[in-house]
Amino acid sequence: MTDQVRVVEVGPRDGLQNEQNIVPLEAKVQLVNDLSAAGVSYIEAGSFVSPKWVPQMANSDALFKEIKRTEGVTYAALTPNLRGYQSAQENNVNEVAVFAAASEAFSRKNINCSIEQSIDRFKELATQARHDGIALRGYVSCIFACPYDGRTNTKVLIDTVNKLFELGCYEVSLGDTIGVGTAYDTKQTLSALSPYFDANTLALHLHDTYGQALASVYAGLEAGIRCFDASVAGLGGCPYAKGATGNLATEDLVYLLHSGGFNTGIDLDKLISAGDMISGVLQRKNLSAVANARKTSD
Repeated sequence: MTDQVRVVEVGPRDGLQNEQNIVPLEAKVQLVNDLSAAGVSYIEAGSFVSPKWVPQMANSDALFKEIKRTEGVTYAALTPNLRGYQSAQENNVNEVAVFAAASEAFSRKNINCSIEQSIDRFKELATQARHDGIALRGYVSCIFACPYDGRTNTKVLIDTVNKLFELGCYEVSLGDTIGVGTAYDTKQTLSALSPYFDANTLALHLHDTYGQALASVYAGLEAGIRCFDASVAGLGGCPYAKGATGNLATEDLVYLLHSGGFNTGIDLDKLISAGDMISGVLQRKNLSAVANARKTSD
């Protein structure tokens, strides 16, 4: 088992995109800078989507202009189409990501098209990214279950992941969008995918709605996964999942990984400070169990 694990921080994008009140640009910039200072090597800082649909991300261009870039850190953005990709390029984004779903109903509800149509939409973007030498990452939502279709069909999941690789993605992040999965689900799903995909090309993006995300991380580690998405302070959540409490907190993920001897390059204390800062801006409690336990013990 390799002792290096890559942590993809999605707090500035996935964590903040559903906030009802607009987060000040200065706070977003500070969050990204704090995460860089904590040793996070990959930060999904924003997305270039229509402000009509995701108003919280409307100032991503300004964000990428104002952040203090640290050498060796990848500053990435979500891009739904060629226009979004071009905006990302204009703002010196290092890497871009596209997204699909393993559920037809979720795809239609979320982006108003079928899975096949969503992949087709990315082809022009993928061609341009390849031409420009920009790495392309893929997301697949609802790997275990969908709020509309119920349990996800594994064949549909495999087919969707395969299409993203065919598109040119170097890595596909498997998302438990509504946070219902357990370690057993993770083990079973990764086992079903293993004949088709190398574990080194897959990542896990886990939401913690039912408090099962860390157990699923452990199952992922045992299956050979060495990349995990997480959101500082547990920011985020799915608007389609009743009671969803957000993404897996990066602090909790890093604490688990370090206890197992895995190297992340992240300073946990600085990471906790970054989570406390943005939680203060949002006027809410830091949802990381580790961050709160550290405060109690201090």
